Amino acid sequence: MKVDVLLGLQWGDEGKGKVVDVLTPRYDVIARFQGGPNAGHTLEFEGQKYVLRSIPSGIFQGDKINIIGNGVVLDPALFKAEVEALEESGHNLKKRLQISQKAHLILPTHRLLDAAYEAAKGADKVGTTGKGIGPTYTDKVSRNGLRVGDILHGFAEKYVAAKARHEKILKALNYEYDLTEAEQAWMEGIEFLKQFALVDSEHEINQLLNNGKSILCEGAQGTMLDVDFGSYPFVTSSNTICAGACTGLGVAPNRIGEVYGIFKAYCTRVGSGPFPTELFDETGERICNVGNEFGSVTGRKRRCGWIDLVALRYAIMIDGVTHLIMMKSDVLDDFESIKACVAYRINGEEIDYLPYNINEEIDPVYVELPGWQTDMTHIQSEDEFPEEFNAYLSFLEEQLGVPIKIVSVGPDREQTIERYTDD
Repeated sequence: MKVDVLLGLQWGDEGKGKVVDVLTPRYDVIARFQGGPNAGHTLEFEGQKYVLRSIPSGIFQGDKINIIGNGVVLDPALFKAEVEALEESGHNLKKRLQISQKAHLILPTHRLLDAAYEAAKGADKVGTTGKGIGPTYTDKVSRNGLRVGDILHGFAEKYVAAKARHEKILKALNYEYDLTEAEQAWMEGIEFLKQFALVDSEHEINQLLNNGKSILCEGAQGTMLDVDFGSYPFVTSSNTICAGACTGLGVAPNRIGEVYGIFKAYCTRVGSGPFPTELFDETGERICNVGNEFGSVTGRKRRCGWIDLVALRYAIMIDGVTHLIMMKSDVLDDFESIKACVAYRINGEEIDYLPYNINEEIDPVYVELPGWQTDMTHIQSEDEFPEEFNAYLSFLEEQLGVPIKIVSVGPDREQTIERYTDD
């Protein structure tokens, strides 16, 4: 058996949670492989809306096994709050959620460091969510981190040492804080964690594969936020690309099967960083308002623009995407015309690839296509797609070289249409 991987191809917020939920009935296991509570995966069904931060998006579908992998960073306090909110809605997670002992813990002082570092950067701030993600991964790679498994092995001593190290840095940055309330909630979260199956997830996942179980690996954020291949330094602190599933779960590269790449029919970005197709006019505001482009975790307004096929081709190459999934098609329902960036113009030279310095001045080269001006939210099959929408899909497939297998026409899980395009 091989694992399939599902990930975002833009700057995050592509709609991964909904698609994982839709695909879950086809799999035995859903495994999250990177990121932390800075990622918000939104799911809507049966008149209810849920936002998942750390928990895999397959948790709502029957008795599937859901695994938080070693590549994830976990905040015990936020995890406890998330689980309790889901349990109040009638979803019991304790029997079907496993957590890797090798996943790193976000400490209360990590969140303080996040805020202190951003404040020190001033105008050059990256635009983090302030959840302590970056400092946690920093401790991980510098071999100073605390892991979930540590809560069962000499935890008190390890925590005191880590806290003291962080407070020394905060003092040097002249950052004032009060840890009392946050630390109490965090310690309660630590005790709460002990109720769950804490596993060696790499052994667990490979044994499941050997037993013929099907596994879907769920990514967070998007390819253009990858710490190595994204728009550095305006990126997240983990590998959001397909290869991250290998390191974040302990899966060998030769066990990767299908790769589902998700993108919006347009493009968005949260926080600082380059965004070649960003719109600063009424069109950008219109996309933002119609698409409700506000962060599901932070509430921050997302920057909006036309679809960027240069960046998408790059992401498809890096990830080895085999199937594309287009989200939020319905947001563009009322537009008379739609633009797609097919190349960049830099200092008068036109290029069709992502340059090393994406932070420099880039003029997008657009192709304009007719809009479909049809309410797509009630469409139930590909046969009902308007001619102009089919033309848009064909144009994207020709440009990207990968079939668009699934199209979303609304936020609900039922507003999802599978296309049977030949490979």
